[in-house]
Amino acid sequence: MYSIDTSFFMDWQARFYPLDLFPSMSARIETLISAHAFQAVELVLEELKAVGTPDLQAWAFAHKNVFVPLGSEIQLDAAAIEARYPDLMDAKGGYQSADAYVIAMARLKDWAVVSQETSANEKRNPAKRYYIPDVCRDLGVPCINLLGLMRREKWAF
Repeated sequence: MYSIDTSFFMDWQARFYPLDLFPSMSARIETLISAHAFQAVELVLEELKAVGTPDLQAWAFAHKNVFVPLGSEIQLDAAAIEARYPDLMDAKGGYQSADAYVIAMARLKDWAVVSQETSANEKRNPAKRYYIPDVCRDLGVPCINLLGLMRREKWAF
């Protein structure tokens, strides 16, 4: 049901809801994982290796089943997305950007993307023209943030 972007993991654990303070949220994520309703492309794991906190990296390595390989369908669809929205890729990143692949997986599975990115039109001085929510909106792929996930799953804390 959910294709997860790197920004979700960063905001969930590293910024706002660390595991030691929000164990019930972690348990709810675990339920989604067990139901195979919470997945990320393996490029997200690569991004977490580069930018994640040690605790987040440890969690990710303990949950490798969340990170799915880039099958040929995802690769082809992601390439088409990158060709249509070249500004989606981070030219300054020292690793392959997962954004198009996150969107491609959601589109192919008819799932929603979960990302903490904001749309270019919501930023004062956007560094680029397209962010995940912009591309999702244009392609008709549902895109929600962490709070949207909580509401969609009817979680109350």
